[in-house]
Amino acid sequence: MQLFQFAVQGGVEVKSWTPHTMRNLTSPPKLVIFDCDGVVVDSEPLTLNLLCEDLASHGLSLSLPEVIDLAVGGTIGGIGVQAKAMGAAILDDWADQFYEKMFAVLGQSVELIPGIEAVLDALDHQGIPFAIGSNGSHRKMGITLGRCGVAERFAGRAFSPEDVANPKPAPDVYLLAASKIEIAPGDCVVIEDSATGARAGVAAGMVVMGFTHDTPAAKFAGITDMLFDDMADLPALLGLNAQ
Repeated sequence: MQLFQFAVQGGVEVKSWTPHTMRNLTSPPKLVIFDCDGVVVDSEPLTLNLLCEDLASHGLSLSLPEVIDLAVGGTIGGIGVQAKAMGAAILDDWADQFYEKMFAVLGQSVELIPGIEAVLDALDHQGIPFAIGSNGSHRKMGITLGRCGVAERFAGRAFSPEDVANPKPAPDVYLLAASKIEIAPGDCVVIEDSATGARAGVAAGMVVMGFTHDTPAAKFAGITDMLFDDMADLPALLGLNAQ
């Protein structure tokens, strides 16, 4: 296990965000809110490779790391706006067309993040509710969670930008999840794999854990309360094995 705690250092810049004052869990949370893509379902590699190919076909050739910087934590609509500004020859309906391609790929191939079901089982065992707060659409979550056999575990507790005024990095989707489940934000833990999502959790007043399985630790500098790179370690980090 690799577990990190740090503030801004070594010249790492966190844009306009104030460095986060880290907090340690003193007891298990009352609610755990997961991002969906890259945390519950392993959809990021499929989506990013498809996006890389699609943008290249529209005249914008980017490396996979460049596509990751452009896309992770954002929305497809937002990616389209940025890609067009960078020179991609895309039309106004590009996002709708890309969604259909993406849904087809995810519906055939997406799998769960290794270890996530054991985390959900551990939370169930201790009676701690969990939810999803995603920048993806309900349709996308229905496809990915359904294919992976966990849709019922999140029934009525999967929240999307379609439910709120603003997507991440605004805190709206996380605050909605806490409100619907009637848990104070300060008693919630957010599990995120992107700096954008982590900032949303911080803005919501929640403890934020960054999942670095596919995300460099430096991306979370000054934002999260702790980082971990193996989902198998999460129950212990949440204090679930201590009771």
